[in-house]
Amino acid sequence: MGQELPSVFLVGPMGAGKTTIGKLLAKQLGRTFVDSDWYIESQTGADIAWIFAKEGEAGFRERETRAIDELTQNSQIVLATGGGAVMCAENREFLKQRGIVVYLNAPVEVQLARTSKDKSRPLLQQPNPRKILQDLYSARDPLYRQVAHIIMPTGHTYPRHMVNQLMQQLESFVDCTTDASAHQED
Repeated sequence: MGQELPSVFLVGPMGAGKTTIGKLLAKQLGRTFVDSDWYIESQTGADIAWIFAKEGEAGFRERETRAIDELTQNSQIVLATGGGAVMCAENREFLKQRGIVVYLNAPVEVQLARTSKDKSRPLLQQPNPRKILQDLYSARDPLYRQVAHIIMPTGHTYPRHMVNQLMQQLESFVDCTTDASAHQED
């Protein structure tokens, strides 16, 4: 399946497991894994928290859109996007048109458990991270769903098992799109 499968782009909230699942999926597919946040850090020589502090969220989002544009033009990759990447309509278009988008849907409780001790997440450095995660989820969930070709719930199984489930869904997705394009040619 690896060759006919377009690039796979993972979207979802922080703590959904995009990096963990992305690395495992890339290994299984024999592809390169890229995390858009790590890519931005490597291009700027600064970490995300520093970019947020110096340029604000708007400055970071501009960098993120340039990175998503560049990265989604690569074929045969697995890309983990930042949680807020879907806020920009241009990013949603790049993702939806250039690959298969998988929404890793993590409930707020799962996100909180996975991110509560992580000081590298600028948006959570507030007195009430649960409220922030809930507000972000409420605002972004419809956008994740809008861009997604596949929706995978997270936080209920081991990552390797989840990747096996995702591989089955990707295979079904490719089969369906191949069948649909064959019928259009008839």
